[in-house]
Amino acid sequence: MPRAVRIDEFGGPEVLRVCEVNVADPGPGEVRVRHTAIGLNMIDTYYRKGLYSIGLPSGLGSEAAGVVTAVGDGVSGLHPGQRVAYASSPPLDAYSEERVIDAKWLVPLPDQIDERTAAAVMLKGLTAWYLLSRSYRVERGDWILLYAAAGGVGSLVAQWAASLGARVIGIVGSEAKRAIAESHGCEAVLLADDDIVARVRALTGGDGVPVVYDSIGRTTFYQSLDCLRRHGVMVSFGNSSGPVEPFSLLELSKRGSLYVTRPTLFDFIRERADLEEGCRKLFARIESRDVKVEIGQTYPLDRVAEAHRDLEGRRTTGSTVLLP
Repeated sequence: MPRAVRIDEFGGPEVLRVCEVNVADPGPGEVRVRHTAIGLNMIDTYYRKGLYSIGLPSGLGSEAAGVVTAVGDGVSGLHPGQRVAYASSPPLDAYSEERVIDAKWLVPLPDQIDERTAAAVMLKGLTAWYLLSRSYRVERGDWILLYAAAGGVGSLVAQWAASLGARVIGIVGSEAKRAIAESHGCEAVLLADDDIVARVRALTGGDGVPVVYDSIGRTTFYQSLDCLRRHGVMVSFGNSSGPVEPFSLLELSKRGSLYVTRPTLFDFIRERADLEEGCRKLFARIESRDVKVEIGQTYPLDRVAEAHRDLEGRRTTGSTVLLP
């Protein structure tokens, strides 16, 4: 029987358990996929801890790549033996050797993209796409401020933004990650314990940046606002330090009529046409080498708890892949 990761309660990595599961035949509009690589993301830890609501018991994981093993009635464009990848909203079940999934999430893989790369990049790469083109449309010459610039999403955003002609200021948590962020196209790299606001203002001639991409959350929220220029956009897309606490809207007006958005990927790929557009642009960037997907570490599926500990402990770089 295939194996999958399940949680019966919210908590730390210790709640993750690997067990054997039954995988049904696909129903109408569904496809059964045998996974060959699974993406690990910070959002997985939010679900595990109960920060984002899901019913229990539950699986985990939002992105993976593999091979179609069966298709249900009404499915077109997909067939057994085909290589596919996905990033999907709940129900969560990517942390598994095999699963059934709604066909609407599946994207055929180009020959040039291997399955580990696809698993490492679907959720993170599509996140980079919407951050740079939908949450705020980055233009040539824009300064942007990017947290966790050596991480999975950060490395992709930095490379993609640099290829657009943006000037990227990256923030990293340690001196060891500075060179990594620089290699991703960051023009300037700051350490998290620097005087971020002063450094950003100095780099931008006192103006501030038009956009901040903040995946940290609670501890960096006001710092991020203070780095923005007048009418700037604060894109808060993660909570690694905890969720942002309630704040007065007057905080935005007194800093120059700022905008704040709290986006989620699945609002940008809800329509099939949007998913296909995002994947086309993502795959093109990878194939052109504008974006190089760096898999910093892999773990077998039965070491998933260790992988979560390393991710939350900021001991990972680039993308992390679980291997069934």
